[in-house]
Amino acid sequence: MKKSARQKIAQLSGRIAVRSAKLVELWRGGQRESLHRGHAVICDDKGVVEAWGDPSRIVFPRSSCKMVQALPLIESGAAEAAGLTSRQLALACGSHSGGRIHVEAVAGWLDGLNLTEPDLRCGAHMPRDRDENRRLTCSDQPPCQFHNNCSGKHAGFLTLNRHLRGGPDYVAPDHPAQRAVKQTFEEVTGETSPGHGIDGCSAPNWSCSLEGLARAMAAFARPGGDRRGRAMRQLVDAMRAHPELVAGEGRACTVLMRAMRGSAAVKTGAEGVFVAILPDQGLGVAVKITDGATRASEAAITAILLHLGALEAADPAVSRFLTGPIRNWRGLVTGEMRRARGFPS
Repeated sequence: MKKSARQKIAQLSGRIAVRSAKLVELWRGGQRESLHRGHAVICDDKGVVEAWGDPSRIVFPRSSCKMVQALPLIESGAAEAAGLTSRQLALACGSHSGGRIHVEAVAGWLDGLNLTEPDLRCGAHMPRDRDENRRLTCSDQPPCQFHNNCSGKHAGFLTLNRHLRGGPDYVAPDHPAQRAVKQTFEEVTGETSPGHGIDGCSAPNWSCSLEGLARAMAAFARPGGDRRGRAMRQLVDAMRAHPELVAGEGRACTVLMRAMRGSAAVKTGAEGVFVAILPDQGLGVAVKITDGATRASEAAITAILLHLGALEAADPAVSRFLTGPIRNWRGLVTGEMRRARGFPS
């Protein structure tokens, strides 16, 4: 069989590139209408346990790695010095909906540091929270940076920056706070990052392999007794205790963590990334949907959590994100999401 130029290049580099796997399908009228391909990896502390697609695929974790970005906040002593609570640690790991519960918590956090909203570098956007969105819209009031879904992470950066005595531009890649994040990211993933992109909140986002991301989540699932292990445990415990601060009402992270009754922590990221931390099993999971679709990443992580026994098939969360019918505006059933054949095995 004649090899393509891409295959020849891959062979010369010592490796045949692995294609993405079929993960999630949408069916309508008895026909497959859409297909979402991607990559998924399950790791334990020894390495890959199961994988679909290419575990070595390089990805930007986006917001799925916020717990990794929050590690220097605790390891440096900044969190203890500032007297941060588990609620604030959950916010540091979260991509919140910008509801009053989130806005007031971040505002209070900065006030405790004698800082104000302009000290943030995340930018402002309209909140996903329905009530707060309506309040701003009806009052013709613009959103502020507290509404940004990453404002909790940035409050963590500001807390770390205060401890490190860095300059005000804490999102610059060469800032002491971001250098600490990069070093921690590479240590936890076990890889040297190929580079970084700028996230939607203006902070650097370092890339890694999907296996590296799953390996990092496995480290959070079974942390050691050293300083890093204690910091990992604090962050996971905070996420499990306060799922409403990690995302918000109706959001996948919050709904799934509640469904698992605190037995696991999950975190979404933009462009079809989703991770899970399962302490009881010592497993870490990472998913990347190649077309970046959120609906597919939510379905894929739900399928894997079912596969691992972390979710019960009868739980409403499973129906909501994976098995339930799709309805139109009149309430008529028009289709359904399905796991692609062989996923999970």
